[in-house]
Amino acid sequence: MTVPRTAPPALAAIDMGSNSFRLEIAQLNRSNYRRQEYLKETVRLGAGLDANGELTEAAMQRGLDCLARFAQRLQGFEPGRVRAVATQTLREARNRNSFLARAQAVLGHPIEVISGREEARLIFAGVARLQPSQTPRLVIDIGGRSTEMILGHGRVPLKAESFQVGSVSLSMRFFPEGRFSAEAFRAAQVAAGAELEEALSQFSRPLAQPAWVEALGSSGTVGAVAQILAATGVTDGSITPEALRWCIEQCIAVGHMDKLKLPGLKEDRRAVVGGGLCILYTLLTQFGIERLQPAKGALRQGVIFDLAERLEAAQLAQGRDMRDQSVAELQRRFGVDREQAGRVQDLALALYKQLQPRAPRELQRELGWAAALHELGMMVSHHDHHRHTAYLLAHVDASGFSQNQLKRLGDLALGQRGGLRKLEPQLGDETLLWQVLALRLAVIHAHARGAIAEGSMRLQRQGRRVRVQLDRDWAAAQPRAFYLMQEELQAWSKLELVELTLQA
Repeated sequence: MTVPRTAPPALAAIDMGSNSFRLEIAQLNRSNYRRQEYLKETVRLGAGLDANGELTEAAMQRGLDCLARFAQRLQGFEPGRVRAVATQTLREARNRNSFLARAQAVLGHPIEVISGREEARLIFAGVARLQPSQTPRLVIDIGGRSTEMILGHGRVPLKAESFQVGSVSLSMRFFPEGRFSAEAFRAAQVAAGAELEEALSQFSRPLAQPAWVEALGSSGTVGAVAQILAATGVTDGSITPEALRWCIEQCIAVGHMDKLKLPGLKEDRRAVVGGGLCILYTLLTQFGIERLQPAKGALRQGVIFDLAERLEAAQLAQGRDMRDQSVAELQRRFGVDREQAGRVQDLALALYKQLQPRAPRELQRELGWAAALHELGMMVSHHDHHRHTAYLLAHVDASGFSQNQLKRLGDLALGQRGGLRKLEPQLGDETLLWQVLALRLAVIHAHARGAIAEGSMRLQRQGRRVRVQLDRDWAAAQPRAFYLMQEELQAWSKLELVELTLQA
């Protein structure tokens, strides 16, 4: 008798874009992707950035209301099976942290602000998995405030970049109140071209040995224009320079977005269609794209595929987590002493387990990555290398990591040595507190950069009281490290967050 296989639990992705928020729920069974539900709301978060680069209260409330509705649909989902990502608007917003605190409380799940390159990588992952091909490709995604371009082959993105020009930002600047004119379209195309010009050497299609054979467009703007072209019979849905000129002429002829009555144009795209057309026309003409086809797959599907790989790596001890590869690449690029990094990593995780026996796996992984990269800044200077490491981690592009998580790794690296006042506000987060303590003790214990006897340091914790028990032989053989350990007691006593005692 054949036992039927149990369907895998569903995964959910939330894409908090500059124009729309999207929720996708899907099941992944091996390579089969089955969408269960898709919700989209036009939030126009990107239109809510004021002159100071801050989100207005009205824009934030639109986002919070949408997330509250998404949260209702996600009731019953395990936390590890939901991933929410935010893009360009929250990369820019100066008050993003206050909005994220409110948004996470409403949604009930963490929200990751991802870099432009990470967004591009995830977009390509969605397209490559849902529309597989071994043909070299250029994939383009025009969002509300950014445009991503990716060259790839199969499932591998070879080049990925993000540019700060999108349909919302360009429409607000050049088509205020929805007014269309030939002069405004020309000016918008020049502005888009100026932003995208630096990509010409990487993404254009030379006649000899082209880097790509087919061009695909992902997500909202491309889909909206393709629907107009198909509904009007101008093309079969393919986007060409001639078809785009026709669309632009229709806009100029009516003079205002409210008068634009094109078949296939949805109401939620009307306010941003001008900017989207300008970016598309600039891309096709500057990069030699004769025909752009709408793609299956987008950021939200890429997030689901990436989440599935993380879960597989964590639960089945196989598969891959892109973040491990990124850590190894950063170690290579910055010439990290991997033996020392490995010693500190092993020690920090062992000590952390004694401090937090039931710590979630993701917190353990964060500590492990921070330990693996704690000497990254030595490539800049040995002096204050922990500060250089913190800066590099907070600003580097690392595939798989969100900007939030890289900032946390930077905080851990900053806290590995020296005074603790610099991290006093962050240490109010108890999960970070114990990670920092484990890393600091591991760095001291491995100070001599040699082999370390197992069990030569043990921790006993009761509440905020921690006793550090040192092997007497180790203490006698390592007077400098023992001195640093005594200094560590003083550092923690100044903050009064942890009562640290030493027994040797």
